Amino acid sequence: MTNALEYNSERSKLIIPEYGRHLQKMVEHAVAIEDDKERNKVANSIIAVMGNMNPHLRDVPDFQHKLWDQLFMISDFKLDVESPFPKPTREMLTERPEMLDYPENNPKYRFYGNNIKRMIDAAKDKEEGDFKDALVMTIANHMKKSYLNWNRDSVDDEVIINHLKELSGGKINLKNADEDLTQASELIRGSGSNKKKYTKNKKHSGGRKPGRKRH
Repeated sequence: MTNALEYNSERSKLIIPEYGRHLQKMVEHAVAIEDDKERNKVANSIIAVMGNMNPHLRDVPDFQHKLWDQLFMISDFKLDVESPFPKPTREMLTERPEMLDYPENNPKYRFYGNNIKRMIDAAKDKEEGDFKDALVMTIANHMKKSYLNWNRDSVDDEVIINHLKELSGGKINLKNADEDLTQASELIRGSGSNKKKYTKNKKHSGGRKPGRKRH
C-alpha cells in the first residue's frame, strides 16, 4: 500500500511558525466550520492549546489579548468568532508605529555628558542662596574637569562660564562670582592620584581579589 506523501512545496505557508503546522491546520479547520457555536468552541480550544505553550503567561490578560490577535493572524483574518477583545484587522497590525521622541543628548558639548545637563536644569531654578551658589560652583568645576578629560592641554575659565550660561538658558552666570574655579592642575592631579592609588593597590595585591589565600 502506498501512502500519499505531502511535500512542503504543496503545504500552505506557516503564518506564525512558532506554533507549528498542526496548530495552523486546527485553525484552518475552525475557519471551515459552518456552525457558529461549534466554531466558537473550537476557537477557544485552540486558544487553550496556544496558552499551554506558555503556561506561565496564559492567564495574564495582556497575553490573552496577544493570543487572540495571533489566532486571527493565523486564520488570515478569515475566522469569524466571538472574541473577548476587539478583532484586529490586517491594516492595524501592519501599521507602522509613530516615531519616538528621543531625549536631547546635548550634541554640541558632548564631552560634558547628559548628567551635567540634568544637574544644570535642577540647579538653575533653585532659590538664590548659599546652597545654590555651592551647587553651581560644584557643577562648574565638574564641567571644567570633564573638559580637561577631553582636552588635556588647557581650558580657560571663561569658556566654562560661557558654556554654563548657555546650557542654563542664561539663568546661571558666574562672570561676577566671588569664587574662582578650581585650578586645572589640581583637577588633573586629583584624577591622576586616584588612578595611581588604584594601580598601586592592585600591584600590592598581586592582581588577586582581597581576602583570597593562595594555596
